Amino acid sequence: MRTMLKVSIPVEQGNKAIADGSLGKIIQATLQRTKAEAAYFTTENGNRTVFIFFDMKDLSDLPAIAEPLFHGFHAGVTFNPVMNGDDLQKGLAAWGKEQ
Repeated sequence: MRTMLKVSIPVEQGNKAIADGSLGKIIQATLQRTKAEAAYFTTENGNRTVFIFFDMKDLSDLPAIAEPLFHGFHAGVTFNPVMNGDDLQKGLAAWGKEQ
C-alpha cells in the first residue's frame, strides 16, 4: 500500500541529532528501509519535518520503521495511506460502477 510517513522532529532533539551526527544517519536508514519513492524536507509547526512516500508491504513493518525515529529523535510519527493519480482514477471508476 502506498504510504506517506510524516516525521516531526522536535527542535531540541533535532539539534542534538545534528550535533552528534545521528540525524542524517537515521534519516538515510529510514529512506533505505522504506525504499522511498520520494522524500521531502520542510518545517511544520516549528519542527523539522520529513514526508516520505513508499510502498508498505506489510503492517508488521511499522515498528522497524517507527522505532528508530522515536528513539533517535523523540519524533512524532504518522503513517497515512495515499493515492497517486492512477489510484484515484481506478477508485473513481469502481465507485461509478456501483452507482
